Amino acid sequence: MNKEDFYQLLESRKSIRKFKPEAVPKEVIERVLAAAMQAPSGKNRQNWRFFVVTGKKRDEYMQYSQKSWTGIKDILQQRLKPSLYTFTERFFYTLGDAPVLVFAYSHNDSEERYHTSIGSVYMAVENLNLACLVEGLGCCTMGAPLEIKEDVDKFLGVDKLAEYQRGELELLCGVVIGYPDHNPPKAPRQTDGRITWISE
Repeated sequence: MNKEDFYQLLESRKSIRKFKPEAVPKEVIERVLAAAMQAPSGKNRQNWRFFVVTGKKRDEYMQYSQKSWTGIKDILQQRLKPSLYTFTERFFYTLGDAPVLVFAYSHNDSEERYHTSIGSVYMAVENLNLACLVEGLGCCTMGAPLEIKEDVDKFLGVDKLAEYQRGELELLCGVVIGYPDHNPPKAPRQTDGRITWISE
């Protein structure tokens, strides 16, 4: 990949919230997860943990997605124009028909600072976003599952794991994945006040 291709890849990334009904082959999901795990991590702990939900379990999750909507809908109603608010509400009730859900957790412990641990996982999630783009997939990273964190932990069976019971596993986000069925505009990047140069 040359320099221009790389920057074009970054600029092409956008959140997709409507997907075609076709399944994503398991080997493709394995490739994007392998790409995610190429990310750097604090003390090379590679502390990300991914839980992949498909099939009937994906359908079962819909009731939790709808529940998560209740925690954020009032804020979004204030921020979004009515048509986009309606589209977003529909997305939470269907997850855009995405066939694959990935939940990203951080394995935290006393050997690493908290923010370094969660930052490492989010770097892996960005790798996953870019790998989806290369594979012709769309995805949308969601913080909404954090509104119902304990419900998600139980739904995935994470609450039964020893690391969770020791307080070491923490849900950070969900990612919906599938073949895109729309091409939404990308929100303009805001640059004002985002970068400060400090030099002599």
